[in-house]
Amino acid sequence: MAMSCKESSKAAAAAAAAAAMDNGKYVRYTPEQVEALERLYHDCPKPSSIRRQQLIRECPILSHIEPKQIKVWFQNRRCREKQRKEASRLQGVNRKLTAMNKLLMEENDRLQKQVSHLVYENSYFRQHTPNNPLSTKDTSCESVVTSGQKHHLTPQHPPRDASPAGLLSIAEETLAEFLSKATGTAVEWVQMPGMKPGPDSIGIVAISHGCPGVAARACGLVGLEPTRVAEILKDRPSWFRDCRAVDVVNVLPTANGGTIELLYMQLYAPTTLAPGRDFWLLRFTSVMDDGSLVVCERSLSNTQNGPSMPPVQNFVRAEMLPSGYLIRPCEGGGSIIHIVDHMNLEAWSVPEVLRPLYESSTVLAQRITTAAVRHLRQIALDISQSSVNNWGRRPAALRALSHRLSRGFNEALNGFGDEGWSLIGNDGVDDITILVNSNPEKLMGLNISFASGYNSICSSILCAKASMLLQNVPPAILLRFLREHRSEWADTNIDAYSAAAVKIGPCTFLGPRVGNYGGQVILPLAQTIEHEELLEVIKLEGIAHTAEDAMMPRDVLLLQLCCGMDENAVGSCSELIFAPIDASFADDAPLLPSGFRIIPLDSGKEAGSPNRTLDLASALETGAAGNKPPNGLSSNGGATRSVMTIAFQFAFESHMQDNVACMARQYVRSIISSVQRVALALSPSGIGPHAGLRSPLGTPEAHILARWICQSYRNFMGVELLKTNGGGNDSILKALWHHSDAIMCCSMKAASDFTFANQAGVDMLETTLVALQDISLEKILDDHGRKNICSEFPRIMNQGFATLPGGICLSSMGRPVSYERAVAWKVLNDDENAHCICFMFVNWSFV
Repeated sequence: MAMSCKESSKAAAAAAAAAAMDNGKYVRYTPEQVEALERLYHDCPKPSSIRRQQLIRECPILSHIEPKQIKVWFQNRRCREKQRKEASRLQGVNRKLTAMNKLLMEENDRLQKQVSHLVYENSYFRQHTPNNPLSTKDTSCESVVTSGQKHHLTPQHPPRDASPAGLLSIAEETLAEFLSKATGTAVEWVQMPGMKPGPDSIGIVAISHGCPGVAARACGLVGLEPTRVAEILKDRPSWFRDCRAVDVVNVLPTANGGTIELLYMQLYAPTTLAPGRDFWLLRFTSVMDDGSLVVCERSLSNTQNGPSMPPVQNFVRAEMLPSGYLIRPCEGGGSIIHIVDHMNLEAWSVPEVLRPLYESSTVLAQRITTAAVRHLRQIALDISQSSVNNWGRRPAALRALSHRLSRGFNEALNGFGDEGWSLIGNDGVDDITILVNSNPEKLMGLNISFASGYNSICSSILCAKASMLLQNVPPAILLRFLREHRSEWADTNIDAYSAAAVKIGPCTFLGPRVGNYGGQVILPLAQTIEHEELLEVIKLEGIAHTAEDAMMPRDVLLLQLCCGMDENAVGSCSELIFAPIDASFADDAPLLPSGFRIIPLDSGKEAGSPNRTLDLASALETGAAGNKPPNGLSSNGGATRSVMTIAFQFAFESHMQDNVACMARQYVRSIISSVQRVALALSPSGIGPHAGLRSPLGTPEAHILARWICQSYRNFMGVELLKTNGGGNDSILKALWHHSDAIMCCSMKAASDFTFANQAGVDMLETTLVALQDISLEKILDDHGRKNICSEFPRIMNQGFATLPGGICLSSMGRPVSYERAVAWKVLNDDENAHCICFMFVNWSFV
């Protein structure tokens, strides 16, 4: 009877719902119906019409509801979900804006105090030096505390002992000085150029003005709790790539629950032209009355009678002035952080050309201060969006891989003796430095992969490194070219050698013509939220020439790290670091990183367009002609300098040291030559804002060829190829270069090598004008396209032109390119003789 009553009530409810729908009224769903619809919504939020009918059949409780009403319910449900997400997002943005507004108000108060100090200081000096015009210098650009910091030259405080009480006194003084820099007016801070404002920006970044040493400060919001932030920031090697090690020598507790730590820290040198830096530090961690967490540091010196650390070989003892982190809890979760880095990096110990690196607060801000904030923001993002990325890696694992690449490159670049590196003799020219490492601990991880069932294993690692000075070359643009056009500088034989070391071992030295590669395929892995760092896998695809080659996989995999590809960033260095990997790509796979580091020596902002590398082809053609840019086309950024450091590592068997050293030396010299050629093309003297379109453009042969191409097209096709308003050969070549369709010329020889291409043709082939000679028509066409060319070739030679159907071709990188149709015509010279064949691929695009 109970079952009958329940079924009767359901039937009545269904009948009422049906009657209501018949009357066009709103349907009130029962709780059981809503529960069923919610389950269906989580499985399929947007069902199709067929799927909705299927749901009604599968769910008897919905059988009395029309499909149209089901559709309306799902629409309303999606709308409510979207509104909830938007409301949650707006609440998060509002919390960010509230915290940022609080931060800006505090910053405004600090600036007002600084202005008051400056006004007082200015009036004070004017009153006390009224009759001395030479001494009435306007010091309004210096803060009152900064101008009075002459006491840093001599110790202001009496020496103290190294007892816990003496160290506590130093710690409390460090805390006070750090807070005066973080939130007070002890340093005059000026906003760092190039930083984007807004709630999603990295924060407020400032650099020092007029204080001893170099200093930078950052204020921002991070979505982590204060204790977690302090834990991450104190582990400096985890986020500061230039930090080699931080050793805690001693820990002393304080009465208020804080700690005093004695630290020894080493920093890698960024280039082969300078030694590393080390610090002997006191670090004080405490909690303030308002709940804020403070971690502050300073160098210990003999002037304070504190404990001292003896000098260490290959390092220059640098000084850290009171610096640290102020971390305050933020309403709604997260933290507000103030970071101050203040150092004296002893610029006297490096060559004069490198001193801007050690005297620039902008470089300090980019390499240390903002790196800390970015790392915190990245970890917060990983926690909020915990997921498995490409290749089955979680964000933390990918960060660990990029960290290993960077650290391995720094180790090879510095070549410290305590890691097993030793210098071997050169060949009489000191441009390349060769180091060898036979340390068993370093090779232990490599031998696991190198053994592979063979008796002989790689017993040593060789590193060839060098540095060079670049003039007027934007580092980000040069790095982007090195990344995208590996064939311009790399040797496939060396790639095959390195791959053999990882894949099969032993590393038998490879002779010439070991392997050919058809191009590279870039497989992205991960990138940071500010796009400052990109981790990817490069696949160099091998070409099989024989049946035996086809049986063996010849592809080479490289794990690659790219940093500093934003040319508008101020003071940041650009890095391209890579290492061969096995197809298994294990997290603990052995890595031998090699690559490039380009560090700008001028803190000024570089001028340029993000797409300037696309015009490198024309620059390589015209740069050698010695053409100077016309008035008004010079770079706005002025002369810029940067230092490039190159380091390549190779694993080998000990008896092959001389052969591998000779090979590595020649290889790095060839890379230097290639980089110099590319840098010349990228410099403002070789490429301006109107890249490659200066007057006169290119060589006279290029102008003549452009005229022949257009004349022949008009004669055979009966229409004009270009829409120009006259103006001579310059305008013809300029219009041809900018034509939207890909235009390229092939020689009349059997190989049909390309001899010319316009900008669209260079982009479609993914190459440069210089590398065109290595590409033939047969290489880019598929079987269908080659058959069409063979069938139409007699018509082209007899009739002068032919139209080919659309199809698919391949770029030099192996990427498929579709085109709507192709037009081929015979290009005649002034004597009416056939000079070449020109192809135009219409409406092409990458597939």
